[in-house]
Amino acid sequence: MTDQDWLAQTIALAVENVAEGGGPFGALIVRDGRIVATGQNRVTRDNDPTAHAEVVAIRAACREVGDFSLAGCVLYTSCEPCPLCLSAALWSRVDRVVFAADRHDAARGGFDDLEFYELFARDRATWDLPVDSVRPADASAPFDAWLSAAERTDY
Repeated sequence: MTDQDWLAQTIALAVENVAEGGGPFGALIVRDGRIVATGQNRVTRDNDPTAHAEVVAIRAACREVGDFSLAGCVLYTSCEPCPLCLSAALWSRVDRVVFAADRHDAARGGFDDLEFYELFARDRATWDLPVDSVRPADASAPFDAWLSAAERTDY
């Protein structure tokens, strides 16, 4: 299978999801030429703003392989991942991300992807959402506990 073949499947998942009342996004996780998991946008269906197709696919793939790391996998998606999905792909350690439509197509469809990419490029002081650092004396305590934990799984 080629990238084009896998992307055709993500596009079909996205179109199918629209027909079923969901958002226009579909994703696949592929390892060694085999689909490990699929995902469709379930934001409105599940009332979960994080249930993007890529995140749904990553969660399902991690359950399938029994690990939080998807090293050795490729994430195929019908649209360029938004910052949330791109971060999830980075955290999951996929080897590669391949997408069809881009952030401009998503913006044409009324989605915030382009706006969020532009937001992250600006100084936080200009954001409509205040993101404030309030640092109590014990702010680093969770990380101190983490570093001293003998039984931890590094990631």
